[in-house]
Amino acid sequence: MPAPKKPGRRCLLVTSATLLSLSATAPAALAAPAPSTSPTATPPAQMSTLGGARLGQAGTQVNLAPGVPVLPKDLTARSWIVSDAESGEVLAAHNAHWRLPPASTLKMLFADTVLPRFSQGTRYKVTPDDLKGVGAGSSVVGVKEGGTYSVHDLWLGVFLRSGNDAVHVLSSMNGGVQQTVKDMQDHAEELQALDTYVVSPDGYDAPGQLSSAYDLSLFARSGLQKKDFRDYCSTVSAKFGAAEIRNTNRLLSGDSDVPVYRGIAGVKNGNTSHAGATFTGVAERGGKVLLVTVMNPEKDEHNEVYKETAKLLDWGFQAAGKVNPVGELVPPKSASPATRQPDAGVSPGQGAQPSSGAAGGAGAKPAASATARSGPTGMGTALAIAGGLLVLLGGGVFLVNRRWPLPDLMRRRARP
Repeated sequence: MPAPKKPGRRCLLVTSATLLSLSATAPAALAAPAPSTSPTATPPAQMSTLGGARLGQAGTQVNLAPGVPVLPKDLTARSWIVSDAESGEVLAAHNAHWRLPPASTLKMLFADTVLPRFSQGTRYKVTPDDLKGVGAGSSVVGVKEGGTYSVHDLWLGVFLRSGNDAVHVLSSMNGGVQQTVKDMQDHAEELQALDTYVVSPDGYDAPGQLSSAYDLSLFARSGLQKKDFRDYCSTVSAKFGAAEIRNTNRLLSGDSDVPVYRGIAGVKNGNTSHAGATFTGVAERGGKVLLVTVMNPEKDEHNEVYKETAKLLDWGFQAAGKVNPVGELVPPKSASPATRQPDAGVSPGQGAQPSSGAAGGAGAKPAASATARSGPTGMGTALAIAGGLLVLLGGGVFLVNRRWPLPDLMRRRARP
């Protein structure tokens, strides 16, 4: 959480080696218009149609039919999206591609980009320069100049306390803030998160820094492929130096007016005076893993972003298997199917080949390709997985399993 709060605003194991490949891509979807330097007051008439034409339409998009539960009546967020984290199907959305300030939810992109680059045991001595540029009023975990910290502890600071000081130290280790911003922007484009423009790695309010509920869901889905990412974002409490730190994700840690959400396993919250409250959460129930992103509820109530997320998660678990999707979360541009060895879902398979159907273009404003929809049910083919699917992601690996090995949260509960 990179700036002071404005009062009242605001992850499974299958060992089958069966492979179902991605189908051919559909005609190119329209990318968002040229990025503006500030968010619009109302959703634009033209938004990106990446993931499906309906996702580019303003307002609520859902296929109501007999047997499909109605959406909660009292949702006030400017933008939200409910998706199946495994299949990529978007069950419902509201202004999914509206480009808005992301606050600290942008740290999901930061972590997905930088986390694989340093081993947990690496230790680093902090210099005064490392902490320069931390915004006034930023949330911090308490990193001190001259102190020596493990990479593991710094990531705990990022995920649990949304520490901008920890983000800046890790950015220094990565070659500096500007290099990290460039790396994040490159990674966002690889993920086809074309609504996103990165200015600051911590999500602190900055002119022109924008993302969307759709893109934040892409970041979470990509990050959750990584075991370390899953472990950090699901940790409820931990030691940072001599201090005890607790996760500020209230669906994970609970609060006076928000109970711990059953099945919750992350991901990241944020709040700034400019962005309001933002949140992306992942939860599992009955073999389903859902992602919900909520941006800037208008209702002036404590923890409203978590309350609206919980309502959308409840709806999603009731609607899953009944509602026809309105779109899908697209795979990375370099995604291609390949076989993999049966495992716990974190090791690369063998024989991955470049995809002939991957979307081309690497600029900030290219047209992006949406994956084709196939089968009588219209299921999205961002993932078509019976056993496992391995795809290349730039120099790394994007691995999506039928069942992700989500952490056992009970082992991470703070003792009363």
